[in-house]
Amino acid sequence: MRVLVVEDEERLADAIAHGLRLHAIAVDVAYDGRDALEMAAYVDYDVVLLDRDLPEVHGDEVCRRLREAGGGGRVLMLTAAGQLRDKVGGLALGADDYLVKPFAFAELVARVRALARRSARSAAPPLRRGGITLDPARHTVVRDGRQVALNRKEFDVLRVLLSADGALVTSGELRRSVWDEYADAGTGALRVTITSLRKKLGGPSAIENVPGKGYRL
Repeated sequence: MRVLVVEDEERLADAIAHGLRLHAIAVDVAYDGRDALEMAAYVDYDVVLLDRDLPEVHGDEVCRRLREAGGGGRVLMLTAAGQLRDKVGGLALGADDYLVKPFAFAELVARVRALARRSARSAAPPLRRGGITLDPARHTVVRDGRQVALNRKEFDVLRVLLSADGALVTSGELRRSVWDEYADAGTGALRVTITSLRKKLGGPSAIENVPGKGYRL
């Protein structure tokens, strides 16, 4: 799962991002609406946490443009305005959910996960190759009829490899897809994840390493 936090209060934005990363969620941060739109143009985020009162481009306009651009990502608006007309206005712009500041962080995490599940159900059918079936909506993996329990990073790496349908995926592409731009996701982190994923999938090995280039199924 990859989330974009859009909040002009930098300390709050960084605190939210840090907390989400502790829950194994990849997070990017934008401190104004213009940067948010530029980042969303290049990355297909599962969830966008969007403050309404933003500099450069107002949060309402950001939400409208995200909806016009399409994509399966969900928008969770964060705002200090908690009156009913404010909530209705945000939802009318295309937001999928609304959370009033201050909020309990556990509730924020729960809402992000719920929105990500809705995004997966609407956008991603099961992926299959070589006896492996990955279902993004149910977050399940099966190999040759055997259920395989994966952590979030392993699941996301496998999803990227399956989506490539046998094509080579470079190490850089895997890191950009699974880890956020602030994470320490060097070749060591990727290698450890691949090794663990291979072990859990069992033999024969389903993941081929192309030295110096990347991986493929």
